[in-house]
Amino acid sequence: METTISENQKNVSAFIHLSTFLKYFFPFANFIAPLLIWTFNKEKAFVDEHGKQAINFQLSVLVYTILIGLICLPFFIIFATDFISLIENIDHSAGEFSVNNIQNLSGYILLFGLAALLLLGLFIFELYAVINASIHASRGKLYNYPLSIPFIKTNLNPIQNEHIS
Repeated sequence: METTISENQKNVSAFIHLSTFLKYFFPFANFIAPLLIWTFNKEKAFVDEHGKQAINFQLSVLVYTILIGLICLPFFIIFATDFISLIENIDHSAGEFSVNNIQNLSGYILLFGLAALLLLGLFIFELYAVINASIHASRGKLYNYPLSIPFIKTNLNPIQNEHIS
């Protein structure tokens, strides 16, 4: 690593992390924006390391989101068949709600509530980690995202990370 880090490198590195929030405005911008900024500035070791970390973390969040969906998928399929019978029961009872119908409906509410809770937790975790990484970058420090899968090899080793974070 370079011993002196310019203000430009600090700002570019912080912007790489913050650019991942563009996904809330444009699809896949959390990959495209940091990738473009990183690609144009990767000759600087500090910016290169932050770019790799940001891309790895965004890919990790994508994997975690897909895993949450895959975990919920079997339950959704099971409830979908039950949902059809629930609709038929409601149709035949001419709008009269019984306790049995409400109990059947509680399974759907529980499933979607659990999925929403997991996704909300992932969102809050991502928000915390990206802001923390941006702060570290703006201060000229390296940052290793927690629970990040190293798709792109980074230069941080565990000994350095203990002193940095």
